Amino acid sequence: MLLLELVATDTTCILHSLLCSPPLSFLSHSPHYMAAPVLLTIPTMDEEGAPPPAPASPSRTPPQQEPKPAVLRWRPPVRVTSEFDSERRLFSHRLSCRVLDGLAKLRLRISHGAGGGGILWGPTDVGLLARNFSVVVDPATRGAVLRGAADLAGSLRLRASHNTKEQQGEVAITANLRDSPCKIELSSLVPPNGPPRATFFFPNGEVSIKEKILDERDRILSVNGLVKSRVLHGVCTAVYNDNVMSIKYRYKDDEVSFIPSISLPSNSLSFAFKRQLTPLDKLSYWYNFDTNYWGAIYKHKAHKHLKWKAGYESDNRLGWASLWVGDAGGSTKEAPLKAKIHLTLKVPQDNIQNSVVVFHVKKRWDF
Repeated sequence: MLLLELVATDTTCILHSLLCSPPLSFLSHSPHYMAAPVLLTIPTMDEEGAPPPAPASPSRTPPQQEPKPAVLRWRPPVRVTSEFDSERRLFSHRLSCRVLDGLAKLRLRISHGAGGGGILWGPTDVGLLARNFSVVVDPATRGAVLRGAADLAGSLRLRASHNTKEQQGEVAITANLRDSPCKIELSSLVPPNGPPRATFFFPNGEVSIKEKILDERDRILSVNGLVKSRVLHGVCTAVYNDNVMSIKYRYKDDEVSFIPSISLPSNSLSFAFKRQLTPLDKLSYWYNFDTNYWGAIYKHKAHKHLKWKAGYESDNRLGWASLWVGDAGGSTKEAPLKAKIHLTLKVPQDNIQNSVVVFHVKKRWDF
């Protein structure tokens, strides 16, 4: 009887827990509960009774590349630019590369002629060019030109150059005038041959004062300058140099450019006129009233890297036509195939049989 009462009591407690407790909460509190064993997946056996090997995970390590030779590992990229001018029959080559982790550029220039009498080599120079320092050596004369610049305390900047062959140089110091855009520069030759030259720069031009030697005894102060100013819808520029003043006015809009100029005291008057016929066609004309010389140029730009030109010059009595492949004012890196070609046909008016074709080619290679 005692055993039956104990079993009935335990059964009543379990039923009470099922009805009153939250789901599954009685499992963690009941002393009569035993956690079920975790079921493990049994690996399949092969014919010999051994489990199959686990699949190999794909390797994320990239394939190793063959190491480059030690000779080419440290070599910086080399750029070679070659030019040929058929009119002067001259080849020019320029080799350059970055050194010192890109802080400077090493440059070598070589030129030679291509004539019937053999190859004539021109002057060769080797240069090391950096932002604030450069040296160019001429092996033939064993001379060098050194240039350097440095920022001093405040707003001062020092600039110097020296030619070892001529034993002459120049030193200049520039100072900004507080927070204004104006600045002043003092420069002198080394060794000095007189007082330094003073130049004052301002937003619309510059004015310089220096000593000028007329003969061995007479010395005067010479004033030179340049001034620009907007007049009406154009820009007027006045340049004064050695008692000669040149005044030029330039008016330009989207279609027309008109540029008259006069030189004083000779009163030499000339003008240039440019008309944009279409976005791809342009006509230019200039005339000199003193000599009655005139010239005209017609330009057609097929696209950025192809341009046709034709013109006439009355002073030389010469007509010409040219073809540009590549940007005329740009560099070879912007041209197709990194090359620029300029072909020109010159036809003299007096003797058409002496017409000649001249060309200029500029090509770049990167190694």
